[in-house]
Amino acid sequence: MHGLPFCLAAGCLAASLLTAQTSGGGYLLVANKGDRSLGIIDVSAGRMIANIPVNGVTGHEVIASPDGRHAFVPVFGNSGVGRPGTDGRTIAVVDIRQQRLVAEIDLGRGLRPHCPLFGPKDGLLYVTTEIANSVTVIDPATLKVLAEVPTGAAESHMLAIAPDNRRAYTANVGPGSVSVLDLRARRLITVIPVAETVQRISISPDGKHVFTSDQRSPRLAVIDTASNQVSGWIPLPATGYGTALTPDGRMLVVAMPRANQVAVVDLRTRAVVHRIDVPPTPQMALMRPDGKVVYVSCDRSGQIAAIRTSDWKLESLIPAGKEADGLAWAQ
Repeated sequence: MHGLPFCLAAGCLAASLLTAQTSGGGYLLVANKGDRSLGIIDVSAGRMIANIPVNGVTGHEVIASPDGRHAFVPVFGNSGVGRPGTDGRTIAVVDIRQQRLVAEIDLGRGLRPHCPLFGPKDGLLYVTTEIANSVTVIDPATLKVLAEVPTGAAESHMLAIAPDNRRAYTANVGPGSVSVLDLRARRLITVIPVAETVQRISISPDGKHVFTSDQRSPRLAVIDTASNQVSGWIPLPATGYGTALTPDGRMLVVAMPRANQVAVVDLRTRAVVHRIDVPPTPQMALMRPDGKVVYVSCDRSGQIAAIRTSDWKLESLIPAGKEADGLAWAQ
């Protein structure tokens, strides 16, 4: 494990140049699986301004620190969830302003770290660690592992954290379930059966509902967080994958890889109200903090689809790297 470096003269110059280029209040980060890299995209210019190699096989996901200075890219391995392959054991730390790898967090053994999120209240870094059937808790200041929270299920792939930071939810792909974790006590509360297999997960801004996609049928599970039960299903035109909510919690954006489309669900009626064609194959949806644009990574095409939420029209296609997947916003 290496500590974060101080900002020396060259680093400060790089920081000033990046700051000078900033428009729109932030940058879009993309994990380019095929390039084994982290891309930094200036969305106003519509181009990738840096593509930074990370040590290791493949990073699928990325998150930016709350202060926007660093990106954390878990190095998963060379296969998909639940498939034979290498087991990544590190998390790459990239200085966004200096546009370079500055540290690595070594988890000590192959755990296939995948989905990273920052706790909205405690500022800690939470990362799914599939091989251990857990979520690993990391201090981002010291880059040290603090704890492992058991999920009680295999293939805990994706993670959502409640706005109050008290609960976390993992989508357990192969078992087709969702685990509910108590982040204060760092323990498992329950495992909710959902479907034969599930993928991706998101939580409403009020913390009352969790959403995950059934991978055998075109439908989206709605979980009531008060009862920890599936309270209903939303039918989709095709199998869903990554999801994102508008800041007001009224609309849910769903990537549909097999249809090369994005669906927009009105959560008041629980019906699809828009379908938007995008390049192959949409993976993750990320809502910009101002709620005006949702970005959708398109794996096979290596592009990011930018969709306006005012009229739900495709605004632009932004070139990214090979097999673009995980997205994050850096303020």
